[in-house]
Amino acid sequence: MSEQPSLNWDLPDPFTMTITVRPDDTDRLGHANNVVYVRWLEDVSWAHIDSLGMTWALHEQTGKAMAITRTEVDYLMAANAGDELVLGTWLTDWDGRFRSARQFQLIRPADGRTLLRALSTHACVDLRSQRPSRAPAEFARILSSAMVTGGRGFPG
Repeated sequence: MSEQPSLNWDLPDPFTMTITVRPDDTDRLGHANNVVYVRWLEDVSWAHIDSLGMTWALHEQTGKAMAITRTEVDYLMAANAGDELVLGTWLTDWDGRFRSARQFQLIRPADGRTLLRALSTHACVDLRSQRPSRAPAEFARILSSAMVTGGRGFPG
């Protein structure tokens, strides 16, 4: 999961995940289903934060997690079974206390086309109560150090 330098990324140095669209990822229209795209966004998000040291063990140790509060997805072109794709992500905002934002871009290397752009926002929650909670120092350190400037940040 490393940067694909020949691809035209919206921001520098994305964390990437390579995807091959499987036949069971497609819907009745013959292209990747919207639910599958959202699953890919979640998969790359977890892989990214895990690579930064914000592992599930750390979540359990602190009793906190970053929960998705909003996701905006722009489906620009269809992906079909057999397509090879690269999904990039960046942490693009962190308020230092509760909220973070993450940006995504999905590219098909065969033609260099961007198929999807997305933005998700997250809020820190207590794992037991599921209520908003200030992020622990460990999260703040990781999120601050990984944030990329120039992204879309928080919507609104």
